[in-house]
Amino acid sequence: MLGAGALALGACSPGAADAQDARYASSPFRRISDAEWRRRLGDASWRVMRHEGTERPYTSPLNDERRAGTYVCKGCELPLFRSQTKYDSRTGWPSFYDVIAGSIGTKTDFAIGIPRTEYHCARCLGHQGHVFDDGPRPTGKRYCNNGVALTFRPA
Repeated sequence: MLGAGALALGACSPGAADAQDARYASSPFRRISDAEWRRRLGDASWRVMRHEGTERPYTSPLNDERRAGTYVCKGCELPLFRSQTKYDSRTGWPSFYDVIAGSIGTKTDFAIGIPRTEYHCARCLGHQGHVFDDGPRPTGKRYCNNGVALTFRPA
């Protein structure tokens, strides 16, 4: 069990260039077992956040969320995105053009055979989604997030 937990965390570990890692390196969220994550998150969120799955497009109620507020990590409630940065990317997943500074880590993902930038919560290492360079101004980024990995907190 311990080996499987270390493997799961290693799979989500940020790359060497990830400066945000040091702030959360001793987070208690990083010591939670896979079984406990499954109990806390439920099956759908657990598959996405702890095993880098992807929810089906257009299934998240967060796609239609338009209120002011903050999107937080479902695993540890770290604020990740402000509602002002959300936009309709027409991809079927909640999308944002900017992230709250210091809230994510990244790594290169080759799961589909081509390199993509995966991002995860800096505190609990829960997989959130992928970032692409086809977003709107001012950043040009599209943080394509799995809705089951987020909780919306209205302002």
